[in-house]
Amino acid sequence: MLEIDGARYSGSGAIVRQAFAYAALTGKPIRVFNARSRRPRPGLRPQHIRVIESIRELVSGSAEGVRQGSTEIVFRPGKPSFNRRYVWDIGSAGSTTALALALLPVIAFASEPVEIELQGGLFQDFAPSYFHLKLVIMPLLQRMGIETDLEMVRPGYVPRGQGILHLGIRPAKSALRPLVMETPSSVARLWGIALSSHLEERKVSDRMAEAAKKILSRAGYQAEIEIVYENKAVQPGAALAAFADLTGGARLGADLAGAPGRRSEAIGRDVARQLLAELSAEATLDRHASDQIIPFASLASGESRFAIAGLTDHVQSAAWLSSEFLGADVRTDGRLLVIRGIGYRP
Repeated sequence: MLEIDGARYSGSGAIVRQAFAYAALTGKPIRVFNARSRRPRPGLRPQHIRVIESIRELVSGSAEGVRQGSTEIVFRPGKPSFNRRYVWDIGSAGSTTALALALLPVIAFASEPVEIELQGGLFQDFAPSYFHLKLVIMPLLQRMGIETDLEMVRPGYVPRGQGILHLGIRPAKSALRPLVMETPSSVARLWGIALSSHLEERKVSDRMAEAAKKILSRAGYQAEIEIVYENKAVQPGAALAAFADLTGGARLGADLAGAPGRRSEAIGRDVARQLLAELSAEATLDRHASDQIIPFASLASGESRFAIAGLTDHVQSAAWLSSEFLGADVRTDGRLLVIRGIGYRP
């Protein structure tokens, strides 16, 4: 049984999610202790419980200690057995996108296509946004050999959640392909999406977009930001995402969700400054994609290479778990992230 210290590096829920996904893929039983010990409220939250229960269902496994606030969990995976369709509700505003990222490496090697409906939050702090997952991560996975369809049926915001995400996965037909994106290039296009729900009278989407465009314009960039107002969400909420498409094929992203007391103009300025920071780092992966791509590159056949802005604790966590479970070689050489995958096949 592998012993995984959840307090290492980031000490975050990402360690729980990735450890359980790797355990399901490899069939290795694990004990995770000190789960989320560095967070203000340590231990499992509803979104982490749903990750564990969903992965346990996919591989007919057994788990102990799966309750809210638990810091120690034991998981014994069984044999993978996939249905054609699943519906999982987090029951809170917990991140559906983080759940999707945990499920993807496992379902990527199913024998048949799988459809999943996830209910919960789609936009919040400290979690991947729907826009980043769909428009940054999914194109990378497609280049590696995982075909996906991702659709936001209904936005979900903090505190009520109740958003709906549809994810379709057509499994890889062979080992995943590595990616080589190590040379930064010039900007071909800057663009974005300003989304708000039940806030059209206050012109929230317009205000976020205009504030972002002003900051980007001062830096010499003209951005096209789509304005979206919708009324399907169960509560008011907002999110802004901005992207930079580079001539070499890379795409960098930055985003931020609305929150009580967070003005629309502040969201626009923060997102624009985040994106400019990514561009100034001369990276081919933004700071969020840098750790999220590691599990997939570790499973690929061959060496992937990326330019990243720096070595974050999330990158260190992902590299450690990849080595622990798969024996993949993940290293950094300056600002170059190099991942030699194992060519995983079930």
